[in-house]
Amino acid sequence: MKVIQFLRYRYLAYSISFVAIVACLALTWLQGGFNLGLDFQAGARIQVKIDLSVKAPIETVRSALGTLDNPQIQTIGNASNQEYAIKVKQIGESKTFSTEVEGKIRTALGQRFGEGKVQILQTEYVGPRFSSDLASQALFLTLFALLLIMLYAWFRFKLAYALAAIAATIHDPLFMIGFIGATQMEVSTATVAAVLTIIGYSINDTIVVFDRIRENVRLMRETPFPVIINTSITQSLSRTIITSLTTIIAILAVYIFGSGDVRYFALNVIVGIVVGTYSSIFIASPILLELKNLGEKWRLRREKGKIPVKKEVKQAPAPQEEASEETGASQDRESEERRDTKPSVTNLELVEGEAVSKPSSVPTSVSVSSKVAFTPRLSREKRKRKGKK
Repeated sequence: MKVIQFLRYRYLAYSISFVAIVACLALTWLQGGFNLGLDFQAGARIQVKIDLSVKAPIETVRSALGTLDNPQIQTIGNASNQEYAIKVKQIGESKTFSTEVEGKIRTALGQRFGEGKVQILQTEYVGPRFSSDLASQALFLTLFALLLIMLYAWFRFKLAYALAAIAATIHDPLFMIGFIGATQMEVSTATVAAVLTIIGYSINDTIVVFDRIRENVRLMRETPFPVIINTSITQSLSRTIITSLTTIIAILAVYIFGSGDVRYFALNVIVGIVVGTYSSIFIASPILLELKNLGEKWRLRREKGKIPVKKEVKQAPAPQEEASEETGASQDRESEERRDTKPSVTNLELVEGEAVSKPSSVPTSVSVSSKVAFTPRLSREKRKRKGKK
């Protein structure tokens, strides 16, 4: 099996993600912010049906309602049915807002298509307090889901794995929110449901890769950690691609045949699946490597700080008197050694006027140039010869 070097492109992946998220958020800000739906902004949603005896395309309906304050018009179902959902945001506080808007829509469409040609099917109204509560609850649920995911990853693996998983999980909602704002897609409860769905899908894909990394850490003990990560991603790549493709095919059918909020939900899920698959390979695993390297540096620095430093103790120089005594003692020892090494000659005899020594039983070391010093017998012979003379 050929191992793909995914970690080689991690810095390129970081740059692409950062630029894409910043660009989407900047484009959202330039367009005036998010397109909040009726769920997160006070207003009324009125569903109308225009008789099929007259032609009422969405462009004609939008022009007929031009007197209203920036209405949002969407087609419900097939366009040939001529059913539309009209959303009007509330500015200020008015208890009769929905009734007033319904009357204005009925009058405007009646003047354009005829009084008996317009039918009001449904009217929904969301007040300012309910919309603000719903927005705060959606934010709380998203953050709570991220916290639970981090705790689960920490419990199943280690803290480094949990932090890497939560980083990838934060990356995916940020990218989706930027995409929704850049395309001015309506933000509704269906959008929040899509974001939560993608958070769960992304963490599932990331956990699969991390589980393979943990197994390979045990099997490949002597292998460097980057090689283990590349091997684990390569081994789980086929499973990741097949799962993502089958999920996209199912959601794509909902997007093609659905309408309204359901279609937007399907589109958000498709984008989230692609981003989640990308983040589990190019974001979560590289961040795990960075955290491992950082933890190893901290560990080495902490161990280095615990090792005590050995100080060299300098000995004070000995006094001159002690030095002289030691010198004298050493000289005495050397003189004794020299006396011990002098040759000892015993049992000397005269042979033709020369002194010859008999070999002794004790081996002695006699140098060649050494001469016989004093022999009592030889001295008496010399004295006798002198006396005769």
